[in-house]
Amino acid sequence: MSEILILRHGPTEWNAEKRMQGRSDISLSPDGENLVGQWSLPVEWHRVPWYVSPLKRAQQTAKILGKQSITIEPLLMEMSWGDWEGKRLPELRETLGSDLQVMEDMGLDLLPPGGESPRQVQQRLEPLLNDLRDKDISVVCVAHKGIMRAIYAKASGWNMLGKPPQKLKDSCAHLFKIPRSGNIEVSTMNLSLIDQTPDFPLPKYPNKEDLAASMGKNNER
Repeated sequence: MSEILILRHGPTEWNAEKRMQGRSDISLSPDGENLVGQWSLPVEWHRVPWYVSPLKRAQQTAKILGKQSITIEPLLMEMSWGDWEGKRLPELRETLGSDLQVMEDMGLDLLPPGGESPRQVQQRLEPLLNDLRDKDISVVCVAHKGIMRAIYAKASGWNMLGKPPQKLKDSCAHLFKIPRSGNIEVSTMNLSLIDQTPDFPLPKYPNKEDLAASMGKNNER
């Protein structure tokens, strides 16, 4: 079994303006940088591999968190909103009228013009999840809301119609496990990155090189 601790990048100006970002390469805003500066993870999570979206806002988030050694993972790129990128939902409702509600009622199969559906995002992520599944490894992923929602939907069975069974809160990380014999599963949701509790879960599979080095130091004492 492997496990993924996934978190969303910090806020951008487009987030503040409630614009659909998708694959538009928007940087963190000054407020976003300040917020991420308040986040932290237990040091044990800094010792496992980090997979980070190629978009700037995700890489900036990882850097502010203090992680310099990362793997850029294209499969973690945000869901493409196609022609809707840069738009706000009220603008789309005004332009599309009832047609937008018809599209929203498609849930996982909502497909923006020229974009990507959440189901297609799930399919895109399968090679990464399958690769991790067989490694008995703990990893951190810095990604996007669309990626987290797609993974959560796959893990929980949510069809993206109506509210999710659990709200994905801001400034939180979410832990998922990937059994060798099955689908990805929810482990622990909404782990605060600001007010950490003493029982914040630690990696089940620490970095083997770090673990070996630690054991070597203990043997020298």
